Amino acid sequence: MTGPDQRVGADVELERVVRRWQQLPLDRALPAGPGFLEVVQSLADAVSDAEGMPHDPVPDLGAAVLPDQLRVMVHDWRSAGLAEEELAQRLTALRRALP
Repeated sequence: MTGPDQRVGADVELERVVRRWQQLPLDRALPAGPGFLEVVQSLADAVSDAEGMPHDPVPDLGAAVLPDQLRVMVHDWRSAGLAEEELAQRLTALRRALP
C-alpha cells in the first residue's frame, strides 16, 4: 500500500525530471535521449509484467515528447498498483543521470 507521502515524493521527482529535461540545451538533450527512453521503457516493461502482458517497445518519438511519454508511464505504473517508493527511486535516478 502506498502512502500519500510516497506519492508526493514521486510527483516531485517527476516534475524535477521534466523541468530538468526542458532546461537542457538541444545539443545536450539529444545524446541523453536514448537513456531517458530506456527508463521509460523499463517502466513500461514493469507495468506489462505486473499486468501479465507482453513487452511492447515504447516508440522513439523524439526528445520533445519524452517527458509526455514519462508522464504516461507514471500514470500506467500507478494504475498497475506498483510501488510508489520504487517509482520515486527510478525517477530520482533518471534525474541524476541527466547532463
